[in-house]
Amino acid sequence: MKLDNIDIDATLNEVEKLLKEDKQLTPALKSMITVLVLLVKLLTNRVGLNSRNSSKPPSTDFDKKINKENPNRKKSGKKIGGQIGHAGSTLQQIENPDDVKILRINRRSLPKGDYEDGGFAIRQVFDLDISRWVTEYQAQILINKKTGKRHTASFPDGITKAVQYGSTVKAHAVYMSQYQLLPYNRVQEFFTEQLGIPLSEGTLFNFKGLQEKLWVKYYSTE
Repeated sequence: MKLDNIDIDATLNEVEKLLKEDKQLTPALKSMITVLVLLVKLLTNRVGLNSRNSSKPPSTDFDKKINKENPNRKKSGKKIGGQIGHAGSTLQQIENPDDVKILRINRRSLPKGDYEDGGFAIRQVFDLDISRWVTEYQAQILINKKTGKRHTASFPDGITKAVQYGSTVKAHAVYMSQYQLLPYNRVQEFFTEQLGIPLSEGTLFNFKGLQEKLWVKYYSTE
């Protein structure tokens, strides 16, 4: 996609390439920048949405005036709906489902007879499993018996507090508030009530501000 003669896709691809090549960035910083790249992609894609390819109302279309200037446009003669050869979005069964439930026949409910195994009829249900995931890091402590000096194993980069939010929580919160445009209190309710993760509106604002700072810091060093 191009905006004001700027090739957005090429620019983002270059950023992703630099991220892979740069060995000095910490995993936490790389994660944050990756999230920002994702948000930029989502927002630029959203610019191209209109009433014909999304749920947006016709009144918001940028090309509404163009359509009005062409009242004599001929009809294509095609039927309404998806055309032959159009790539649809129908669900397809997958080879490796996450869970398999075997449903067996109660043989006592069958008429008398000699039966052989005929395999299984398969139906799949696509669903979501959204839940809280807490990772506990336990850094080993060794104490010198003679000197009493304590030595503690190093925690991973970015793990600096006794309790803190992970990068996925931050990314999802920013996605909901900045891309889906949900008010902070709605995002807060979702995390608190549905996931059991207390999240204040001030923390949400800090998430957004932190990612903006990381973005500026990264590009200011180029």
